[in-house]
Amino acid sequence: MIRDHAIVTWAAGDDGREDLRALLAAYHLRTEAEKGVPAADATRLPERYRAEVEDPGAAFADDVVLVARRGDAAIGCVVLAAPAGGRAEIKRLWVDPDERGRGVAAALVRAALARAHATGLRSVRLSVWRWRTTAIALYERLGFTVTASWDSRDDLICMEHSRP
Repeated sequence: MIRDHAIVTWAAGDDGREDLRALLAAYHLRTEAEKGVPAADATRLPERYRAEVEDPGAAFADDVVLVARRGDAAIGCVVLAAPAGGRAEIKRLWVDPDERGRGVAAALVRAALARAHATGLRSVRLSVWRWRTTAIALYERLGFTVTASWDSRDDLICMEHSRP
C-alpha cells in the first residue's frame, strides 16, 4: 500500500472544483452503467446526479466533502452528509481506477469517520450496491456492519459504523 496522498476538505470556492466534478461524473456514470442504464456522458445523467456534477457546491452545501489529492490532482472523494438523528451518512466514495489499491478509499472513509465521531455523532451509515463486493469488504474491514435497510431500492446493502 502506497501512502502518497493527502485528504483535504473541499470548499465550494476551491480551485479544485473541476477535479471534484470529474470524480463525481465518473462515479455516477459508472454507477448508472452498473445498474444497466448507461449514460453517454454526464449531461445525460438523471437530474439529481447531474446537479451534483454541475454544481457540487450547491448539491453538498450542508455536507462535508473530502478529497484525496496527490500533488495537484484530485484522485478520490467522499461526501459526509449533514447529520440527522444523531448520525451522518457516507456517500459518493470514489477513487480514480488508476489510483486504486493504494489505500486511498480507506483513508477517505477513515477521515470521514473521524470527522463524524469527533463531532459527537454516535454512528455513521452508508448504502452500497450489492455487486460492489470490493467496497463492501473495505467497509467491513473498517468496522461497518450490515443493518436493516432504510432504502427501498433493490440491490442496496445498508451498513452502519458505531462510535467506539
